[in-house]
Amino acid sequence: MSENSKIERTDHTFNPWEGCQKVGPGFDHCYAETRNARFGGGTVINWGPGAPRRRTSAANWRKPIQWNAQHDAFFAAHGRRQRVFCASFADVFDNAVDPSWRVDLFRLIRSTPNLDWLLLIKCIGNARQMIDDARDADALGPVWPWDNVCLGATIVNQEEADRDIPKLLEVPARVRFLSMEPVLGPVDLESVAWPSIPGQRADVLRGGYWNKAGVLACGQPAGLGEQRGGFTNHSDMPGRIDRVIAGGESGGDARPMHPDWVRDLRDQCDGAGRPLPVQAMGKSGRPAKIAADR
Repeated sequence: MSENSKIERTDHTFNPWEGCQKVGPGFDHCYAETRNARFGGGTVINWGPGAPRRRTSAANWRKPIQWNAQHDAFFAAHGRRQRVFCASFADVFDNAVDPSWRVDLFRLIRSTPNLDWLLLIKCIGNARQMIDDARDADALGPVWPWDNVCLGATIVNQEEADRDIPKLLEVPARVRFLSMEPVLGPVDLESVAWPSIPGQRADVLRGGYWNKAGVLACGQPAGLGEQRGGFTNHSDMPGRIDRVIAGGESGGDARPMHPDWVRDLRDQCDGAGRPLPVQAMGKSGRPAKIAADR
């Protein structure tokens, strides 16, 4: 359970700024947008393309430094490192954000090596270029990707899986994850097509390909040029999704999630040795709406 966050998979939530825009059906009932309207007197002042984003206070920006300093005590008590979810009320790779804010965020992450940062990306297509921009601004230092950064993408249906998972796998990262919250339909992760090899499906959980004969080509070949499943160890070998998080939607207008959709994701993850945490309460902390099990 989280200590300073209602999100179960993390210990702390950090929002460097507030504001975002809806980029898919998973955000139709965005709790952060509703919160923004509540604190804006009924007007959503920081949401949508072109709306001003609100940078949070200097005191808030100092919190990760404090958490980082508490590493030894936390590790002694829990046997693991602290996890920070960033950003629940925003998107790190939002076009409407001042690029200098993103540079400041990466410098903050760089200065807190004892924290594991979960960066959930809504606009995954922006990530690679904006990471390159941060590198040009010397916010990343000589080494990227960092061991303490996990990059994730929001995926809620098969259409988004087909479109956005290849984009996530093309972004350099030590750890990649999918946030499937809310799950709005069945998703077959093994059916994702890989753009660089037409007709081939990427096995995004194992980091390989399925060829047309249904043979998996994954892992490192024993020798240079040795084929496995019809493919060689080329640079176009896709990366791997290390973790999948699934959950339902909450709130009065929540769309139901059928248990079979999550069971199928669980089975896919189990078969590949990848964990599947389930966010049973929904993102807002209220019970998620589950469809009847029939």
